[in-house]
Amino acid sequence: MLNGTKLSPSQAADIPLRQLAHVGDAVFHLYVREKEVLIASSAKEMHKRTAGIVSYKGQAKALHKLTDALTVEERDLVRRARNMKPAAYRRSEQALYRKATAFEALLGYLYLTDIERLNHLLELVDAQQAGKNGDDGGESDDHSENE
Repeated sequence: MLNGTKLSPSQAADIPLRQLAHVGDAVFHLYVREKEVLIASSAKEMHKRTAGIVSYKGQAKALHKLTDALTVEERDLVRRARNMKPAAYRRSEQALYRKATAFEALLGYLYLTDIERLNHLLELVDAQQAGKNGDDGGESDDHSENE
């Protein structure tokens, strides 16, 4: 896919959400590291700068920041990914893991179908991180768990 091959939304819809999340996780890691490679003075510093952003907590915060900017179709994909049967993770962190998985699935889907939209949403996350608006990462946003 790095050669620019694009899937139609119907082709991407046939891909299991966990696979989309796997792709999205890689996309987000690469996006964050690509930005940091010019800023960090060493690999160790780059790791320290990116670890919190690409963690499940960072991804859950990123999804929370994007919620209002998502289309109806994107919100549906996020809802379905968030409500998937959970993988093994700490029960106390389940809501954050689910949100992180939903964020990854969204990124994976957009990477495969609409790179311009993907870049737009990632720029929104960047802009809000630069503003440090101090939200709670959506941890209190439990009312939308079963949308």
